Amino acid sequence: MKDLIKKTKDQIIIDFGIEQSTTNDIDEEALLALLSDQVAYYIEYDLEFLFSSLYRLDIKEQKVKEVLGARAEEPTNIAIAKLILARQKQRVYTKEVYKQKPIEDLDEELKF
Repeated sequence: MKDLIKKTKDQIIIDFGIEQSTTNDIDEEALLALLSDQVAYYIEYDLEFLFSSLYRLDIKEQKVKEVLGARAEEPTNIAIAKLILARQKQRVYTKEVYKQKPIEDLDEELKF
């Protein structure tokens, strides 16, 4: 499980431009706080990038509309960060579960 969080953290760092120096040995709660701050920044200064990232991560539009709605229970940046974190964890888990083993008897000319 700890490996899942580490891989999720690494992917979020890449996707959202979070400084790696601030993410050494952090837990899921601290990662959520960092991601929430980054999402708040994107809401303020680069909303197009944020929506593009949500689309690219395949976060359901309906879920995004719910957290942006007037009846939302949490601040928008935290709610969006939770959606991102949940989706990234799901993606990392899926990659691990369905990881393909290398083909051992593949001809040299066909290897990349």
